Amino acid sequence: MKTLKLLSVFALMATLLTSCYTEVLVEDDYVNNTAPAISVNQLLNSYDLWYVDINETIGYGESPFLQIAFTVSFRNGTLYANNNLVGIGSQGSGYGIPIGNYNAYNMILDVDHDIDGYDSFDVYQVDNNTIELYNPFNDTSYFLNGYQHSNFDYDYVFYDNIQYFMQEYEAWEKTYTSQYGALNEFDNENFLQFLSGGNDDTFRSSQDQYGANPNNLYWDFTGNYYVGNISGNMYLKSLVLDYDYFSNETFELSVINDQRIELYHTGSGTVYEFTGRGYIEYLKEGTTLNKSKTSAQKKRKQHSVKKENIRENTRKQV
Repeated sequence: MKTLKLLSVFALMATLLTSCYTEVLVEDDYVNNTAPAISVNQLLNSYDLWYVDINETIGYGESPFLQIAFTVSFRNGTLYANNNLVGIGSQGSGYGIPIGNYNAYNMILDVDHDIDGYDSFDVYQVDNNTIELYNPFNDTSYFLNGYQHSNFDYDYVFYDNIQYFMQEYEAWEKTYTSQYGALNEFDNENFLQFLSGGNDDTFRSSQDQYGANPNNLYWDFTGNYYVGNISGNMYLKSLVLDYDYFSNETFELSVINDQRIELYHTGSGTVYEFTGRGYIEYLKEGTTLNKSKTSAQKKRKQHSVKKENIRENTRKQV
């Protein structure tokens, strides 16, 4: 996202919760397997972008490329995804990056991911702008909401998932400290890192000198962090860094641009700016979580309770 448009909260909510109407005949609900009156390719192409509503997922399995993506798009046999929040809305003209190829037929979607390889889904239409992608091999359903490019609210997605934005750099370097504000312990911290994977709540801090290579930093402390909403302002977030037996450092977090954030230290009144170093483009799920940031797992975390999928597998013999 090159620039972050300051829209009203009402407009943000209305845009994400609604989309441009498309005339589609609905012949299916969750338990009815009747195919819709249009072809699967017509269905997949009826919207420019499909937002992956991760908290609606049903089943205990995972399909890595869907677990990572914020949106997917089906464009003439090429599968696109917005896996990163950095650049969302501008990268790939809003469609993100190409992640593989697809073939759709008889309400089946076959995907050949550039790294993960082959996967297949049964496609069901839930309502005018919602589809279900059921993976018969792991008995898990993902639900995607359709939007046209012209009315998709990239800013809302960005701010609603801001913890993932903070994970998209190897490190955040302190590049500005205000002259005002009381002296405090956080003045000594020059780098922050927000690790992906695990519980999505681990941060590290370093007091290394300015200009140090992110790959060579010595991390003095590892703890938990929390990002929360501030009532009445969806562009402003709260950030708490839990320094364990020391004390919590509490900030108001605002985004200046795709590579810079502002932290207002509520205890001292000091304002800091941090600049992202070492952008990480996510294409697939990693395999380990260790001191190397780039090897950490990256996937969106489902916050709703996982439950058994009642969708019938019609391809058990495959």
